Formats: sequence, structure tokens, C-alpha cells
Amino acid sequence: MYEFLKYNLEAGVATITLNRPDVYNALNNEITFELQAALKECKKNDEVRVVVLTGEGKAFCSGQDLKAASKEPNRSFSESIHTRYNPIIQAIRNLPKPVICRLNGVAAGAGCSFALACDLVVAAESAKLIEVFVNIGLVLDSGSSYFLPRLVGSSKAFELATMGSRVSGKEAEALGLVNKCVADDQLDDAVKAYTDYYAKAPTKAIGMMKKMLNKSQGASLTEMLEYEAHMQDIAGASHDYKEGVNAFLEKRKPEFLGK
Repeated sequence: MYEFLKYNLEAGVATITLNRPDVYNALNNEITFELQAALKECKKNDEVRVVVLTGEGKAFCSGQDLKAASKEPNRSFSESIHTRYNPIIQAIRNLPKPVICRLNGVAAGAGCSFALACDLVVAAESAKLIEVFVNIGLVLDSGSSYFLPRLVGSSKAFELATMGSRVSGKEAEALGLVNKCVADDQLDDAVKAYTDYYAKAPTKAIGMMKKMLNKSQGASLTEMLEYEAHMQDIAGASHDYKEGVNAFLEKRKPEFLGK
């Protein structure tokens, strides 16, 4: 189905693996369009309850494939961003299901942006986040200028962006760039702890909360109070709300369907 991705769906968990390990999962045209397609599949498939994004081999994603880009010397940066990268960031942020980054190695440039766009990031100790754009005279893209200051504050974001600093997994955890950092051999278990939970959680409510938190970035308290009331009406009409209440009254564990 995909040439440069691996896609696997098992027990409600869709795992998307960037699969160009020989070039540290660098992003050529084909892989970016395949990633867009895989994320669309995750959105429309009700069997998908949680998504894991990761990389094959030693790296998560080293960003734009500069060798491939050099073959298109007259390419438009803006067009490439609008057609290849921005749709991926929008798809991750607007997917009404949790997206977990399994940060198995270096995430540089747009690869760093992909990681920051995810809802949760679980990093291996050997992983590194690098806003590498400055090293070739470019600026942040793929959402890094949005996510970075919100996660670490404006002054630290300026430092990381303008110096292209390498941030280790442990440093990233301390800064709040990742949710959890674990030893390399514990990465899969740490990710599984999250996917086991989200695969059986009330997916509809979680997707709505994700939408609410996204909206809150640019909304006032008054606007969010109104939006909460609106969304609670929708959640209150869901199957999972009825199941949650019945399970509570019957003193049993709820069996959420994500609907």
C-alpha cells in the first residue's frame, strides 16, 4: 500500500512508521504525500482509536531530504510547505484521536515539527530534537514557530531555534518538549502503556477535548466557557457517556466503543 511508510492496525492502534532508514527517514515528496494519506485513513477508519507515529531504524526523522531537494533548484519553498508539510501538521492536530510520537532517535527540522505536533511524545534517552533550520540559513516551518514557544516559552524557543541546539531526550523531558523519556530498551513498553489506555478510552470525548484545547490557544475564557457547554451537550448524547454512567451504577469497568 505504501512505498516509504509502514502502516499497521492492531487492536485499535494504528502505527505509522517512516521507512527510509538509509537516509534517517528524510522527507522526499513521496513520503510526505504517503503520510498525508495514512493520516486520512486513520481519521476515517472507526477501528483506529489511537495513532503512533515513529521512524524505522536509528532516526525518527531527519527532516527535508536535501539531496532530493537539490534536484529541484527552482522549487518554491512556499508551495512545498503548503502542499507537503502543512497538511501533515493540520492532519495530526485535527485528527479526532490521540496521536503519540514514539521518538526513537533524532528528530530534526520538519521531523522535529512532526514530533511537537503530536499529542504525546515518548522519547528514548538516545533521541534528540534539533531545530536545524538555522544551520542552512532557513527559518522554522511545519508549525515549529507555533509549538515551540508554547511548550518552552519565548526566550528558550528563541535559543533553540536560532542556535540549532541539540536537545537530548532527558533535556526535552525537563523542558516539557516531551511527555516522558525512558531508556531505549523501555521505549516500546512506555508507548504501549499509553496505547493500551487510549485504545479502550472514550475516543469521541478525547477527540472533542483535543479540539477544545486547540481552540483555547486563541480564545478567551468567556468563549471557552460557552464552547465547553456546547461540547458537553454533544458528549452527553454519546454512547460512551451512557456506558460510563451505567458502568458506574453497576459497579463494573466501562467498555467504551469510542462513539
